[in-house]
Amino acid sequence: MTDLLIRGFDGVLIHPEDEGYEAGRSVWNAIVDRRPALIAKCANTADVVAAIRYGRDAGMEIGVRGGGHSFLGLPVVEGGLLLDLSGLATVRVDPGTRRAWVGGGALLGALDIAAQRYGLATTAGNVSHTGVGGLTLGGGTGWLGRQLGLTCDNVASYQLVTADGDVLRVDANNHPNLFWALRGGGGNFGVVTEFEFHLHPVGTQAFVADFYYELKEARTALRAWRDLFADTPRRATPVARVGQWDEFGGRRMASIGFVWVGDPDEGRQLLPSYSGIGRPVAQRARELSYLDLQMGDDDAEQHALRRYCKGLYLREFPDQAIDAFLAPGNEMSARLTLNGGAMADVPPGASAYSHRDALLEFTTSAGWTDAAEDETRVGATRTYAAGLEPFASGSYVNTISDDDATAVRRAYSTADLTRLAAIKRQYDPTNVFHHTLNIRP
Repeated sequence: MTDLLIRGFDGVLIHPEDEGYEAGRSVWNAIVDRRPALIAKCANTADVVAAIRYGRDAGMEIGVRGGGHSFLGLPVVEGGLLLDLSGLATVRVDPGTRRAWVGGGALLGALDIAAQRYGLATTAGNVSHTGVGGLTLGGGTGWLGRQLGLTCDNVASYQLVTADGDVLRVDANNHPNLFWALRGGGGNFGVVTEFEFHLHPVGTQAFVADFYYELKEARTALRAWRDLFADTPRRATPVARVGQWDEFGGRRMASIGFVWVGDPDEGRQLLPSYSGIGRPVAQRARELSYLDLQMGDDDAEQHALRRYCKGLYLREFPDQAIDAFLAPGNEMSARLTLNGGAMADVPPGASAYSHRDALLEFTTSAGWTDAAEDETRVGATRTYAAGLEPFASGSYVNTISDDDATAVRRAYSTADLTRLAAIKRQYDPTNVFHHTLNIRP
């Protein structure tokens, strides 16, 4: 019956009793266990239009899934309509104009592979099975961020289906307020069925260096690492980690280092600055392809694990924050990544992404399989992150794992949130697209 009601729909409609329903409703975070009434697997933009209009006419809650790589899994609506964009996954690259046209359901790996055939890339996360859509609409960070800016800074245009089913081309000249909002405002304003990206000649190589320290030596090492920030070239992204490594017997340690995208010989010139820091127990420097770099976290971020994350932006990194990062007695893993560079070149307020002034991004996350561990794992993650809270200026929308009253306020400045709400009133006044980190009209 439903199939007859969605006229003009060329994709696949999946009901709870159909084969493929269980796979269709599952997402990356296995904690999410909701059962939509209908999954509309769209094959083209016209399908998205038809499904949205059907859902609205039927009074159904509507969620939109691109890559499904969400901590909250909000697009999977209990008893609602799930728009699955995985059929809109084409990637087309024009090396002459250095542009890529990417379907709203494409994964980052597909974009990277297509662009790297020509030695091109744009900022695109660091897990290849992440969806392009969710990453980009939330801002988009990655190893090229200090060189090229956020993923959203590299979008030339969007093709978007509104809550009314209208298809818009959105760019700096067409619907400029909406263009502003889509650069960091998440999926609140419609369904993006195609992104047009600027690509850049970054080559195909990368270089990664890591220096490992016992915890008793790590505080001194992190202070010296902090002193290198001001003179770090934009091709380098300094990174610090704390966690347990198998090669060191599983004991808790810290590391500092950097990721370099470009000629490895140029990256090696930074090694002397790091080699003199403290007394590392080991060091590793390796050349790899850019594609291998982009897939480096794929296994750790695999599907089917229960997950929880806390992410914070830090405007400064005083000694007290170093102590909280090392957190004696804590068993959590975490990472600090230097921001700045091209990300900070864009003036505050020039896009909906509100954290241009952040010095560092802190992330800590847990992945497990046993539901009985949920409370313990989530509690440990929150407790660890709370130690860094006094130094935090907000959170990255794509790492938020708590859909509470404070979540949106942590993701956006007051001024940006006010403007986002006004644009929401214009393009989605009845809040059809609220199964997101929601900005209310």
